[in-house]
Amino acid sequence: MNCMTWTTKHYKAALLLGLMLLVAPGTTPAHEDIKPALPTLTVTGTGTLALAPDVALVTFGMQTTGKSLAEAQRQNRSVMQKVIDRLGELQIDKARIQTSSFTVSPQYKPPPKRHSDSLSLSPEIIGYRVSNSATVELFDPEKVGEVIEQTLAAGANHFQAVQWALKDEQQAKLRALKQAVVKAREKASTLGESLKLKLVRVIRVDEGEQVVRPLSHASRSMMSMNTGDSEPPILGGEIKVEASVTLVYEIAQNDAVPAP
Repeated sequence: MNCMTWTTKHYKAALLLGLMLLVAPGTTPAHEDIKPALPTLTVTGTGTLALAPDVALVTFGMQTTGKSLAEAQRQNRSVMQKVIDRLGELQIDKARIQTSSFTVSPQYKPPPKRHSDSLSLSPEIIGYRVSNSATVELFDPEKVGEVIEQTLAAGANHFQAVQWALKDEQQAKLRALKQAVVKAREKASTLGESLKLKLVRVIRVDEGEQVVRPLSHASRSMMSMNTGDSEPPILGGEIKVEASVTLVYEIAQNDAVPAP
């Protein structure tokens, strides 16, 4: 019985060893199939355009309060209609005017001074506030100051922001991208010539772009704005359109040029 057990164990060990010897030689050639990494050269080029904005977005609003919601809405609607009519007199199409926000909030009676009394009383609504904001798209940025002045004269009481934009932002991005490509290729050509390398082909391209806009004017009450002659002009400044391109070239030693 002991002899049979000993023979079986050794038989299994011999069989396992044989399988390992058969498999091991077959795994070695797999490493020989791995191709070496291509020699590469990576360059990055950037392009920048500084353009004057040709679109201005002016956002203003009106806040009204009333004892009833209907009263607050009626006052708000009346003023906003006057503003729209005044903008029409400035040859601004209604299609260029868009409601950007509209909110209604109840106004509550102040709580009693004694904390114990406030626990037994429900909040009492004594009125409503309606806030309505609109954004005007101007294709003539020089009209920004006049638009703000006229909306104030028509009854608007809140100025939110002036933002600047480009009519054809996509074309500006493409122009900046072309600049970036030219600069990246110039870098690659200079490096290849200096290092006696041949640029075989482009094997990878990465690109990106961004638009840097002037900061918008801060929100403030239109009642606090000085509309006299001392009010400084509202200037759009410049919009920067930036693009970057990264090119990865396969390279080889240039045999036509003697090594240094």
